[in-house]
Amino acid sequence: MLLGIVLNTKARVGDNQGMSFAPLTNDTFLRACRRQATDYTPLWLMRQAGRYLPEYKATRAKAGSFMGLATNVDYATEVTLQPLERFPLDAAILFSDILTVPDAMGLGLSFAEGEGPRFAKVVRDEAAVAALAVPDMDKLRYVFDAVTSIRKALNGRVPLIGFSGSPWTLACYMTEGKGSDDYRTVKSLMYSRPDLMHRILEVNADSVAAYLNAQIDAGAQAVMIFDSWGGVLADGAFQQFSLAYTKRVLAKLKRTGVDGTDVPRIVFTKGGGIWLEDMKPLDCEVLGLDWTANLAKARAIVGDSKALQGNIDPNVLFAPPEKVAEQAKAVLDSFGTPHVDKTTTGPTHIFNLGHGISQFTPPEHVAALVEAVHSHSRAMRQSAIAKAG
Repeated sequence: MLLGIVLNTKARVGDNQGMSFAPLTNDTFLRACRRQATDYTPLWLMRQAGRYLPEYKATRAKAGSFMGLATNVDYATEVTLQPLERFPLDAAILFSDILTVPDAMGLGLSFAEGEGPRFAKVVRDEAAVAALAVPDMDKLRYVFDAVTSIRKALNGRVPLIGFSGSPWTLACYMTEGKGSDDYRTVKSLMYSRPDLMHRILEVNADSVAAYLNAQIDAGAQAVMIFDSWGGVLADGAFQQFSLAYTKRVLAKLKRTGVDGTDVPRIVFTKGGGIWLEDMKPLDCEVLGLDWTANLAKARAIVGDSKALQGNIDPNVLFAPPEKVAEQAKAVLDSFGTPHVDKTTTGPTHIFNLGHGISQFTPPEHVAALVEAVHSHSRAMRQSAIAKAG
């Protein structure tokens, strides 16, 4: 259990202000987040450090368990960097889990082999809701120490992304006690006792904001909110129980990192493409899209207000490498002509999967994807510049 970790009582959360890191040698991802023209479309993958890599499996075996891996700073640093040793990706993302926050609230997170996450306690009644509070961030010190360790180990190679689950997504796990196929328990509570659900979401939003701010203080250069289960809500319920609390998180986030630069904020709602009009005004820099969304239509809706991230179907990576390359080019083409004017901001695209990479993905297919995205997006820009000239 995470709460059994011996905490560093001398170093308090927030003590990392003023620390120095190596300057970035590849800031393409951050420039795309800021809607600045880039030489190519930057690429990173959700769950890029993970079970599809044999070296990850070897490190996890040494750690003994998923939580042994996630709570050990050296192991978390090692697996975060592993995909960057294989592929020329444009960002690293912290290796952790979205459920660390409710665990720190005292719910008791564990991972059974082959079963996924499970909580020892669930939040389903007035007493459990009344007991909820924003956790002491020192209970998550191992996460912030990992952020700093990873940032140092990257040595300026690429930026580091920190993340959290959204208030609604955390509430789903906290109420169900584990993953769910039908969300019956959490939706029953939401419809029958919306007052209790709003209280859970308030605590979650304030906890997520504090958690992401501590990651920023530790060295994260961008942060992402994973609203993984926002798309299971009905229209109306999404705006009330998910989007409203994502807004609450965004309003509380720090805008400047430890090195004095701005920290872009990414919001990804799986199944959220139908609500782009509602998400357009969000106080964030990037909207992530799953594979069901059309990038050209999303670009038309969002306009020049946000960068877009996504959105190839992760199962494309099971096709032969030449087919992977074809589909990657199709995604780039669907976004359309890239922004090339370096004197101004404009519509920009960050290539990613429409959800996390499958553990069964052949690594060589990932290599084909990265190569296709980088080469085709460079060619698209050269063509656009030639036409403009």
